[in-house]
Amino acid sequence: MVTIGESLERAEAEHFTRPMPKSAQAQMKFLVRQLKGTRAVAELLGVSQRTVERYVVGRLKRPRKQLADKLATEVRKRWQPRVRERAKQRAATATGVFVSTRAQFGFTAAPGTTDDPRVRYISQALPPEYAARLFEAHDTGVPEQQLQQILAEGLGEMYFRDRNRRAPGLHVHLNNIEELDLGI
Repeated sequence: MVTIGESLERAEAEHFTRPMPKSAQAQMKFLVRQLKGTRAVAELLGVSQRTVERYVVGRLKRPRKQLADKLATEVRKRWQPRVRERAKQRAATATGVFVSTRAQFGFTAAPGTTDDPRVRYISQALPPEYAARLFEAHDTGVPEQQLQQILAEGLGEMYFRDRNRRAPGLHVHLNNIEELDLGI
């Protein structure tokens, strides 16, 4: 299952102006500079301080998969923060966010209508206010369930209710996200 938080981070990463460091040595050096010391990097990655020092000087070159994944994730989180912030600000004030998803949607609607959940493919632009809510919630560390609720509200308003021009009172529930791609 794809998480909304991961999709938001990938969308931010699309705006990078320089490529991230690729080698383990370059990634370690970047983290040491960011965290101002090898001890902090070692605690962050769950390895010894000496291991970090070996990567920095180039003695160790190929980390095991678990360490390589964690290293790349931590570098990606800290890479070009101002570029990320500008992209988020632009999405939250002007452009909004584009959602392309395959998920199961359920509904709470008026009696006599079908509210059975079913899988739908949806590609929809959401206005800036939903982008702002998503980024703010993600930055404060809310659970994935609340991010899904915000996304469901946005898709409910824009896709299902067409800015309240149809299906009044329809409440959308987002379940089982199979695919999700967010663009800012």
